[in-house]
Amino acid sequence: MSAPIHIVLAFDDNFWAPAYTVMRSVCLSTHRRKDLVFHLLHMPISDEHRYDIEGIVREFGASLRWYPLEKSELFDFFVAELPASSRWPKIVYARLLMADILPTDIERIIYLDCDMLVRAPIEKLYELDLGGHPLGAVQDSLQPFIMGRRDMRQNVGIFDTADSYFNSGMLLVDLPKWRELNVKAEVAVIAGKGWIERLYYDQDVLNLVFRNRWQALPWRWNTIDAHLAHEALNAHILHYTREAKPWGLFAGMLRSSAYSRWYRHVMTNDLFYRFMRHRWKRYWLKKLRLAR
Repeated sequence: MSAPIHIVLAFDDNFWAPAYTVMRSVCLSTHRRKDLVFHLLHMPISDEHRYDIEGIVREFGASLRWYPLEKSELFDFFVAELPASSRWPKIVYARLLMADILPTDIERIIYLDCDMLVRAPIEKLYELDLGGHPLGAVQDSLQPFIMGRRDMRQNVGIFDTADSYFNSGMLLVDLPKWRELNVKAEVAVIAGKGWIERLYYDQDVLNLVFRNRWQALPWRWNTIDAHLAHEALNAHILHYTREAKPWGLFAGMLRSSAYSRWYRHVMTNDLFYRFMRHRWKRYWLKKLRLAR
């Protein structure tokens, strides 16, 4: 029997369908489906949505392990003072606690954001050399702007725009080496400097903690800002970081995303349209609240 491949996702009930989709795309792209173990860091999930996600087990024989963070005092304490928004809820910080939440016998994991589509055997990523570093990632295509912000000056004193900076949507992690750094303590130091409100959520935090301690991986394993041109470049993992998403509410958004038709059928037609209705409901409720 082959060794398990451990993959971590973090999401809430508003993102159950994309979470299912990235997992299904992993399964569809490898022959090692029964070796896959998905570790799901999540906020409360409805019974209906949990049943949808468990379709990964029924269809492929992969394993799911659930970690309900609404019951975690560690998570509540850790995120209490960290910034969040409707677009970036506090569940995004769950990846910072992976080494504390996951079983200690797991030595290597892949973390994947839920706005992704996998098109290559995930074991090829899992087996990449990290060069002795605690994590591997892909350099962010918006690196200088994210680090410097307005006029490339806003974050002077925090980042140097000439440094390397990675996108945190895909992380290949050596958990024992990660634990040696004590990420929670590192975050406390960053907060103590008064930087938290100036940072770009967890991605900036990770880049500060792992500055000069990460291995650059080939861009195909996190093809950022995925749009139509990327269909010709054989991307291994597409990352839909743009406003236009393959599950977008408007036709123009759908057509401008790479592999949007493929994405829809990976999600399955049934789930795609249920997720669309879910998003339309949230969209109009938000409009009505703003109109009052």
